[in-house]
Amino acid sequence: MGDLHIREDNAASYRELFGEISREADVFVLTGDLTDLGLAREAELLAHDLKACSIPVVGVLGNHDYESGEQEEVKRILRDTGMHVLDGQSCEIDGVGFVGVKGFAGGFGRRMLGSFGEPAIKQFVHEVMNETLRLENAMRQVRSKRSLVILHYAPIVETIESEPLEIYPFLGSSRLAETIDRFTVTAIVHGHAHRGRYEGRTPGGQRVYNVARHIEKPTGKPYAIIEI
Repeated sequence: MGDLHIREDNAASYRELFGEISREADVFVLTGDLTDLGLAREAELLAHDLKACSIPVVGVLGNHDYESGEQEEVKRILRDTGMHVLDGQSCEIDGVGFVGVKGFAGGFGRRMLGSFGEPAIKQFVHEVMNETLRLENAMRQVRSKRSLVILHYAPIVETIESEPLEIYPFLGSSRLAETIDRFTVTAIVHGHAHRGRYEGRTPGGQRVYNVARHIEKPTGKPYAIIEI
């Protein structure tokens, strides 16, 4: 599940839902935008609710978690709960390898933004290239036969369908899928696109799931159950 967008002024608690997930699954995966403004106080509220989890928690941050420049403190708070916050790293849980990066924007297919023109454009493209390099390095560390790639930004266009066309380039990048398809993975999950589609495949045929909280899933719940 992703895109919780925890806010200080929102009294809603996820404790009951997290407890339910702990009874239904073996590992709880979070795909970023855990906080709304990237504030340490918001992360503390989430950390309090994560105490209801009796299973391992692993995930990545999203763009909202960087908004206030407190992302390192957000990571620390969440890691203090025992959560595996991946930022270009991998970990293994019960024989399954988990690889995670935030990812970045840039567009899809032939319409991807190229590194040409103004320095600002080149820097933008450099950001996603850096994320894909970190993703590739992390994937090379996985020794498990089963693996899950965790992103915030989308690696394919199919799982962002129903979003406004004008914002497609800001929802993800095909460069992420190109990197993943150099390996064999069991599944890929992401968030970020609140009005996207649940399931799609990379050009190499690997399964991709948009698990943002707002997406309709087969469970009928805010979370998806994926067997690895």
